[in-house]
Amino acid sequence: MLAYIIRRLLIAVPVLLGVTIINFIVINLAPGSPVEMMIDPNTPPADIEAKKDALGLNDPLYLQYIHWLVDVFKGNFGFSLTTYQPVAQMIGERIGPTVTLMGLSFIVGLAIAVPLGIISATRQNSKLDYLATGGSFLGISIPNFFLALGLIYVFSLELKLLPSGGMITLGGDGGFVDRLKHLILPVLVLGTGIAGKKIRYVRSSVIDILGQDYLRTARAKGVREFMVVNKHALRNALIPIVTVIGLEVPILLGGAVVTEQIFSWPGIGQLTMGSIMNRDYPTLMALNLLAAFMVLAANLLTDIIYSVADPRIKYK
Repeated sequence: MLAYIIRRLLIAVPVLLGVTIINFIVINLAPGSPVEMMIDPNTPPADIEAKKDALGLNDPLYLQYIHWLVDVFKGNFGFSLTTYQPVAQMIGERIGPTVTLMGLSFIVGLAIAVPLGIISATRQNSKLDYLATGGSFLGISIPNFFLALGLIYVFSLELKLLPSGGMITLGGDGGFVDRLKHLILPVLVLGTGIAGKKIRYVRSSVIDILGQDYLRTARAKGVREFMVVNKHALRNALIPIVTVIGLEVPILLGGAVVTEQIFSWPGIGQLTMGSIMNRDYPTLMALNLLAAFMVLAANLLTDIIYSVADPRIKYK
């Protein structure tokens, strides 16, 4: 296992390098320039060119990339072209809120999907099965932005029970209860999407396992149905479930961009949107590198969990 992990880590290095090259080219092919977002439209062309020279934007593309890559190896992601703050500091301040939001969304989504998927599989063609399946399709079909706006309208504008955005209440104490209230709506939005996708996978995986001979043997020995399903069947059904959970990380990052923007959540998603709008190349490059790293880490963690869920799986 250790040798396998080391090989995967070594393979991740050229993958990350390739991702940075592609991202750098794509970002610089985008129309416009960061300087256009920083200066007055009536600025003389000579001053615009001087500003580009100062920022290194007139250098050949490969030189810009090499300078950026050398700085990254030194642990320096450069400075934002809009706020002039260190990019690493900006990401460090926002990664905590995003990890909190994503982590809670995962927990809520799986807490809904796993029980409903098991119930749907063990009670096929029942009312509960139709209800769970219908809820799954509904969760998949509703766009994040639409659900977010609907929840804001109901719980913030009409019922006035929950805040419509931000992470803390301005002028409030910023305590645990206040932060929890601000988390409820965005977590519901992301958690609903996760639950909708995972219910079908859990149901399908458990149905495939329920007909196996070893489960019939367990029942014949007098093992309770609860143990048969939740211990023996569920564990063997985890492999495809773990796979789709690992694939959820990049999808959730994309959903977090929209959700954080709507709820004014001060996380990575909101920073990404602002960087795109302002053509902040250094920040975008660092965010893309972070996203690629998280995807590779999620895939590696998924492979490790495979061997934990099923001891028969061995890596060489």
